[in-house]
Amino acid sequence: MTVAVKFAGAAVSTTRFTTNVSRAAARAVASSGVVAVPKGEAANSGKPSGITAASSQTSFTTMTAPYVQQRFMSGFAAGPGTNKVPSFADYTKERSNDSSRAFTYFMLGASGAVLTTAAQSTVHGFLTNLSASADVLAMATTEMDLSTIPVGKTVTIKWRGKPVFVKHRTQEEIDDANGVNLKSLPDPQDDASRVQMPEWMIVVGICTHLGCVPTTDSGDYGGWYCPCHGSHYDVSGRIRKGPAPLNMEIPEYVIEGDKLTIG
Repeated sequence: MTVAVKFAGAAVSTTRFTTNVSRAAARAVASSGVVAVPKGEAANSGKPSGITAASSQTSFTTMTAPYVQQRFMSGFAAGPGTNKVPSFADYTKERSNDSSRAFTYFMLGASGAVLTTAAQSTVHGFLTNLSASADVLAMATTEMDLSTIPVGKTVTIKWRGKPVFVKHRTQEEIDDANGVNLKSLPDPQDDASRVQMPEWMIVVGICTHLGCVPTTDSGDYGGWYCPCHGSHYDVSGRIRKGPAPLNMEIPEYVIEGDKLTIG
């Protein structure tokens, strides 16, 4: 059997074929570039035959040149067994550290401003939904004409679901309230600090003991009396006797002429 052998140069690998033909014939083929074909093929094609094999057995080996990785940064690899750190200078930005730091601070500041605005908007919307509506705010204040209350009389009005006593005091009642010894009171408080105008006593009509509603112009001191547990209040709304620990509450109010506005 005749084997055709062609040798060609390769950039990456080199292949070498070895047959039973003589080494001299192989070198001649390699130098001349002549391709050897079987005799039958040469006779049929009319082309001159090249190398004729002496045996029908053929063996070949392929030898590939090893691939060598091209390294651009360093001649060594950082990994197990080495303490060298490769250089990444060619991959870093060509800007200075100051410019990079300024950009980082700018992004952090801008992100913080956006997050703060979003949080403020969210909290504002939440608090707006929790705030009282217009009809509730309208009920938060109560107005009354004081000129309709005679001297010495007490009127009960409703404010925020609670009773409020509006008492038009006489001069005698005012003098009695101012003449009380504060040391004898369970909850010491002078009369002047509980009123805006001496003739008008305005208190929340709820007993400070258990929340009952006292009766008006009654009790041992001519003010209010809680029959539930026997608490006595004077004309200034101060507790004088009984289990109540504190004086009656004074609401926020404004008096403008004859107009009283509570709340």
